Amino acid sequence: MALRVFNTLGGKKERFEPLEPGRVRMYVCGPTVYDACHIGHARSVVVFDVIARYLKAKGFEVTYVRNFTDVDDKIINKANQLGIDSMVVAEKYIKEFYNDMDALNVERATIEPKATEHINQIVEFVEKLIQKGFAYRINGDVYYSVEKFTEYGKLSGRRLEDMEAGARVDIDERKKNPFDFVLWKSAKPGEPAWESPWGMGRPGWHIECSAMSNEYLGETFDIHGGGKDLCFPHHENEIAQSESVSGKLFVKYWIHNGFVNINQEKMSKSLGNFLMIKDVLKIYHPETVRLFLLSNHYRSPIDFTDKALDEAKTGLDKIYALLERIEKEIGVQPDQNIEPGDCWQRFSDAMDDDFNSARGIGMLFDTVRSMNRLLDQKKNHGSPEIKKAAQSDHSDILRIGSILGILMESPKVYFQRKQTRVLEQQSIDPDVVDQMIAERDQARKAKNWAKSDQIRNQLADMNIVLEDRSEGTIWKIND
Repeated sequence: MALRVFNTLGGKKERFEPLEPGRVRMYVCGPTVYDACHIGHARSVVVFDVIARYLKAKGFEVTYVRNFTDVDDKIINKANQLGIDSMVVAEKYIKEFYNDMDALNVERATIEPKATEHINQIVEFVEKLIQKGFAYRINGDVYYSVEKFTEYGKLSGRRLEDMEAGARVDIDERKKNPFDFVLWKSAKPGEPAWESPWGMGRPGWHIECSAMSNEYLGETFDIHGGGKDLCFPHHENEIAQSESVSGKLFVKYWIHNGFVNINQEKMSKSLGNFLMIKDVLKIYHPETVRLFLLSNHYRSPIDFTDKALDEAKTGLDKIYALLERIEKEIGVQPDQNIEPGDCWQRFSDAMDDDFNSARGIGMLFDTVRSMNRLLDQKKNHGSPEIKKAAQSDHSDILRIGSILGILMESPKVYFQRKQTRVLEQQSIDPDVVDQMIAERDQARKAKNWAKSDQIRNQLADMNIVLEDRSEGTIWKIND
């Protein structure tokens, strides 16, 4: 099955054919680093992390560029509030971004440029727009003239004549059109500024991405991604800028992910209903969070609820439990040399349909259920057919995990970490549990069944389940 993607430019699924066979060039808008990232930011980063991983798994050479906007009004405002330099603010939150994304098993992009390191390229881009008649100067500011670009609105479907100046548009009487947007801002006292032909100043937001994508991916590249909220005006303006300079198609495929909602309302800092990644990770395993973020199709919104996260946690437990069961009962161990099987093929079919991770995850759980049923037939464990099927599924599940960014730990380590996390959350001392179990063992040897049952019940009240085995009693958290 050929890979098909939903292209926002045109609003339909299209067969994916990169400009250069075997190679994919992709640019994704990164964060404006003025604060810690919330779970809504995580969805976009995780979605495109999975897309890059899957393209690599299909054999493509992927050049993935994800930028940092490290000069912006929001960063400057934050710096003024704190009384520190704006670059200090930017570096602090770039570091926090990496901390959060590393915790979420997000792979680094191929290139991660900062806007402030590309001022020369940005200035050159603005100069070309002025030379070609698409931009004009007002004192030390430079604006893009949207009326000069006849295809303005082709990505978002908005026409200039149908739009009114709204909340996302800076009202400036000096502009020729209310929708003209700034390319270069003249310097204000105390703000970061760089030299330019128009005086000291700094770049506008939109021009940064056009200049950096051109620097690393060329005038035309394969995929441009970001959150749905970036479609207009940011990505619309990128198209106008870039195609005005090159005269060529800017991007072949535009991919936009949906929002994370809370109570069916978009999560955002402006609404004050956001959850920081670092706070979510204090409660949930990073792989649980990834599984949750990928459990809906990337273009659809997803509601953040405790129930949804608990379902993702339960699902992740089931996958790890199956891997552990296969390894213990069949003796199968991870083997990357096993050829992909039916499980992988069905997952690939889902991903080839516009990166449908939700359907792929559903298929993964079908495999977990069917393999558990097969293993329940203990009399067949020694048969070559069972071992071959178990080995194939085990290998495929780990291969799928490498795309989804989950199953990075061995089952043993995963369950040990989980138990430690729950014990910490419930303030349970494992040494105390071990001591209670030792006392119960003594009571059982003395045939003091009443005391033995009493200790078991006390542990049950602590959500601790005991399993008596020939080699001794083991315990685990029933969360």
